[in-house]
Amino acid sequence: MKIAFLGLGVMGTPMARHLLAAGHDLTVWNRTRSRAEALAAAGAHVAATPAEAVRGAEAVLTMLFDDAAHEQAVFGSEGLLDALPAGALHISCSTIGVALSERFTAEHARRGQLFVAAPVFGRPNVAEAGRLWIVVAGAEAAVAQARPILESLSRGITVVGSEPRQAHAVKLGGNFLISAMIYSLSEGFTYAEGQGIEPGTFFEAVNSALFQSPFYAAYANIMLHPPEQGGASIDLGAKDTRLLREAAASRGTRLSLADQLAEIFAEAQRTGLAQEDWAVGQYRMAQRRAALKQTGSGTLDI
Repeated sequence: MKIAFLGLGVMGTPMARHLLAAGHDLTVWNRTRSRAEALAAAGAHVAATPAEAVRGAEAVLTMLFDDAAHEQAVFGSEGLLDALPAGALHISCSTIGVALSERFTAEHARRGQLFVAAPVFGRPNVAEAGRLWIVVAGAEAAVAQARPILESLSRGITVVGSEPRQAHAVKLGGNFLISAMIYSLSEGFTYAEGQGIEPGTFFEAVNSALFQSPFYAAYANIMLHPPEQGGASIDLGAKDTRLLREAAASRGTRLSLADQLAEIFAEAQRTGLAQEDWAVGQYRMAQRRAALKQTGSGTLDI
């Protein structure tokens, strides 16, 4: 299949490699061209613009950082929207706002193009292994067309509805639960430290007794043994929490825990943790807040 792939960050690059390995005729684009050139040796064509990448394509996958990057790549002067052939399929794998997903749906329909939302769950190492879990929504025929492409990237697919916005809403809700889990672990570890208990020992006890969750264990390990190369950053966590709150507000829903997490992310950004791994950064924020509460100090370097 002739496929275009836009966005070659820590998630997009391994996803594109899996599409090449599956035998697709792949054209790639990235704002920083050097990342795209790295895939040329593996057989990918490199395009100078999103529009050039999608001309003649049967499908295009987007894996870009945020809504602003999508606005430029889709609607910009060299964007994909007007260059994508009628009947071609756009698969949005990124975490974007529900409102933008709705806009994509309307604009693609107006041009006779297909649109499927397919945001992914998994950190970069999971993308490298081709083991992402993908949440999909869209018209039945479009989903059927997208499925074989997505299967080469994933260990499983959940179809959540016929409106693409629904998949992006699920992704935002899932990321909210991850953030909530991380912060509850952060405060649990901070509590254990205050009691003279090693956080790792505390976690082994409660996870064995209560959760028995490899997912909790994976994040606990990241928090207690920070990797040299982080995954999702505090900036990404802040962005996703903002999009979740906007989506909730659009349907008349307020989420008090999301409001609190938004404050924590904002504080982390102000204190220089914007690019820190979101699990490590939230743990440091819990430690900072606990220490400030105990000492009454206005400043603390953690």
